[in-house]
Amino acid sequence: MCSENAAGPERDEVDIEFLGNRTGQPYLVQTNVYKNGTGGREMRHALWFDPTHDFHTYSFLWNNHQLVIFVDKVPIRVYKNANYTNNFFPNEKPMYLFSSIWDAEDWATRGGADKTDWSKSPFVSSYTDFTADGCRWEDPFPACVSNTADNWWDQYDTWHLSDDQKKDYAWVQRNLVVYDYCKDTKRYTTLPEECWISPWE
Repeated sequence: MCSENAAGPERDEVDIEFLGNRTGQPYLVQTNVYKNGTGGREMRHALWFDPTHDFHTYSFLWNNHQLVIFVDKVPIRVYKNANYTNNFFPNEKPMYLFSSIWDAEDWATRGGADKTDWSKSPFVSSYTDFTADGCRWEDPFPACVSNTADNWWDQYDTWHLSDDQKKDYAWVQRNLVVYDYCKDTKRYTTLPEECWISPWE
C-alpha cells in the first residue's frame, strides 16, 4: 500500500514482498513500513509452507494503535503506534493498494547473489477471494478516524493481540524471523525509536 501512485519521496508505504529463493530453500517474505518517505524498517520471515503450491491468506489489520501483518491468520509482524505524535507510524495519508511482480534481482535473493532466470518467464501471480474493509478518505480526514464505535477494525480488541495471537506471534518470533531491523545494531548504532515499543501490549 502506498500513499502515492508514483512512490514519491514523501510517501507513506506498507509492503509485503516475496523475495526470490533458491530451489529447495524456504521462501522469504519481507515487510517494510515507510513514513514521509523514510523506510528502512525491514523484517524478513521464512514461511512454513511453499506459497507456490496453493493459495494462502495475507492480510493487514491497521488502525491508529497498531499495524499487524498476518499470514493465514498468524501474526508475523506487529508494528505499534506511540501515544504521541511521531514520524514512524503511517496514519495521516490515504493509501492506494498495489500488487505487482517486479525485478529486484540486485538485492532480493541472497543479497543479489542469485539472478532471475528469465527463461522461466512469463511470471504470473494469481489471487482469489480478495476483500478489503476500510474507510474511504475524505479531506481533511475520513470520518472513521474519529468515530471508533462504527468500525470493527478500531474496536478495543483490535488495539492489541489476543492471547491466542500472542502465542502464535511468539512462535513466529522464535522460529521464523530471519532479519529484524530493530536488532541490526551494525546498521543502526542508535535504534529507531519505534523499536522500543512493545508489540505485546
